[in-house]
Amino acid sequence: MSKDTPSLLGRLLFGGSLAALAYSNFQELEAMIGYADSKDVPEADRLVPFASGMLAFGSLAVILWRVPRLAAGAIAGFLVGVTPLMHDFWNAEGQERDTEQTNFLQNVALLGAALAFLGRANEN
Repeated sequence: MSKDTPSLLGRLLFGGSLAALAYSNFQELEAMIGYADSKDVPEADRLVPFASGMLAFGSLAVILWRVPRLAAGAIAGFLVGVTPLMHDFWNAEGQERDTEQTNFLQNVALLGAALAFLGRANEN
């Protein structure tokens, strides 16, 4: 790999964490679909597996640094689509608001990392 390839450790930490989340989504698919339904996500029974697949693909491809633009774009697309729908802290109160705001901000940080990987992929 060239010197322009992001570090293996960075790719493992970022991609590995997101791969674990995708795996968890698939393991708890019915619960995730139910949660998405409770947030009024249209066609949650189709979108949740699709979005989880995007996350799984993107995370593994970032780790391997294969099709990096597509990989980072899939992760960014997942986060842009999921974050405001599933972590809408502005519609919650009390402890739920705090939890959703934390999850929202964590996803925004992950989106920033995905965009950084996308920028690096575009340089290659």
